[in-house]
Amino acid sequence: MYLRRRFYLVCTVIIALLCAGYIWGFLFFLGRVALLLLLADLLVEAFMLYRTRQGMVATRHCRERFSNGDQNPVRIRVENQYPFSVQLKVVDEIPFIFQERRIGFSLTLAEGEGKNLTYELRPTRRGVYGFGHIRLFTRMGAGLLIRRYTCAEPMDVKVYPSYLMLHRFELLAMSNRLTEFGIKKIRRIGHQTEFEQIKEYVQGDDFRTINWKASARRHDLMVNLYQDERSQQVYNVIDKGRVMQQAFQGMTLLDYSINASLMLSYIAIHKTDKAGLATFNQHFDSFVPASRQSSQMELLLENLYKQETTFGESDFSALCVHLKKRIGKRSLLILYTNFDSMNALNRQIGYLAQLSKQHRLLVVFFEDNELREFIEKPVSTTEGYYQQVIAEKFAYEKRLIVSTLMQHGIYSVLTTPDQLTVDVVNKYLEMKSRQLI
Repeated sequence: MYLRRRFYLVCTVIIALLCAGYIWGFLFFLGRVALLLLLADLLVEAFMLYRTRQGMVATRHCRERFSNGDQNPVRIRVENQYPFSVQLKVVDEIPFIFQERRIGFSLTLAEGEGKNLTYELRPTRRGVYGFGHIRLFTRMGAGLLIRRYTCAEPMDVKVYPSYLMLHRFELLAMSNRLTEFGIKKIRRIGHQTEFEQIKEYVQGDDFRTINWKASARRHDLMVNLYQDERSQQVYNVIDKGRVMQQAFQGMTLLDYSINASLMLSYIAIHKTDKAGLATFNQHFDSFVPASRQSSQMELLLENLYKQETTFGESDFSALCVHLKKRIGKRSLLILYTNFDSMNALNRQIGYLAQLSKQHRLLVVFFEDNELREFIEKPVSTTEGYYQQVIAEKFAYEKRLIVSTLMQHGIYSVLTTPDQLTVDVVNKYLEMKSRQLI
């Protein structure tokens, strides 16, 4: 039971009337009448609110797991079981990690009425998030007295990498609207390279596919039939070192990389390729062999769920050793990392070149949005010019890293965190169309 602020204001007025009654007698009479009315109203409200054991019911409905970086809806169902109208405030105890205290609803419910309340939460870290109870603060009439109800049991919700993005992609793919997602339509260049069979020539076949030896044996034109190369291995290799702790819009570079790798794995499997995963930091961490089975996406999701960054520098030498042991077939390795300067690249370029000899390597690293905005901003002071020159030097080193990787035969993608998924998927489709995998 709670007494509202309104009750104390009324008490203050009554006390003022009683005190003033020592000067003007009729005010003392008004004060006593007001006090009796106040006590009567309190008794009536207490009786009406507490005569029903469970006058209010509230339940929470949400997904068993949330999607990291996306808006996740939470619905609260509130029902009034009193035989009269009530006013109430609904407060949901959301996970403390959101540091949000403004999620509350004020509403009025008639007798037997129920309403649905909806709000959204956007997590920026993976893990287990704990919801508390739903608190209902109910009042009626003059609203001097409040009864609190505690509804809904505490529950835990797991925050997974952004699987909602997969659902949006699937819906757009079904309606042939992938360009809205940012995926480009890339024309396949050249011929398919995997031989399927020899068949008789029919009008319209490409003359360049004629098999002259088979034609001489059969005394009829025969052509080679090719098909798309299938079951190529695509591995997302994620760096979990300190360079991936940099944040953008509340999410770390590691979180953006995990979301992008999940989307790329989904597309690779639907392109009949095999998707796998490897993570590393100071040592080689987790490894999921490439596969295109129906359960592969769930396996990748479970492995990516609890990945966290560390404060140490990643060991690329251990990465080379373990990948050589575990991956026998030439594959596409998509390495998510970040190089701030040429010195950082020079320390690892030998290991990257070694991986590039064994596999097709695509290095994905990040461009600083704030740095680019600072360079484009006009300046008018000498200090501002010096700062802008230094910023342009950092941006130039990023472009120099791309050029250096290209000289070593290593493909690269320099992108911003918010465009990471689209740029990586487009690069994968481009490399597949050019038969670089």
